[in-house]
Amino acid sequence: VQLQASGGGLVTAGGSLRPSCAASGRTFSRYHLAWFRQAPGKERQFAAFINWSSDTTCYADSVKGRFTISRDNAKNTVYLQMDNLKPEDTAIYYCAATTQWGSCVRASSTGFYDVWGQGTQVTVSS
Repeated sequence: VQLQASGGGLVTAGGSLRPSCAASGRTFSRYHLAWFRQAPGKERQFAAFINWSSDTTCYADSVKGRFTISRDNAKNTVYLQMDNLKPEDTAIYYCAATTQWGSCVRASSTGFYDVWGQGTQVTVSS
């Protein structure tokens, strides 16, 4: 599978964005998916995870209650609804895919994923 993220942009604090990540290939529904983010000068950090059937999700504490991950297997797309955005959410957002599963702790590690998209910039102004 190949991933391509889009839908980032510039928003003021308190606003919302909904980036998406489209996948090519017929095996999309076999993959578990995640969103990570990387701010300038910082390491890539986990944001959210969703399993293949959408019955398991995981969130970083920093986004819990504000971000919602979802997927549409018919459209080969995963989404990240981001509400009540804060300036500290500014980062490049990457989608990632894996066929592994174990726990939310394992799913929060970049090493858990073997397919990455190219990223989309999200900027939140104060």
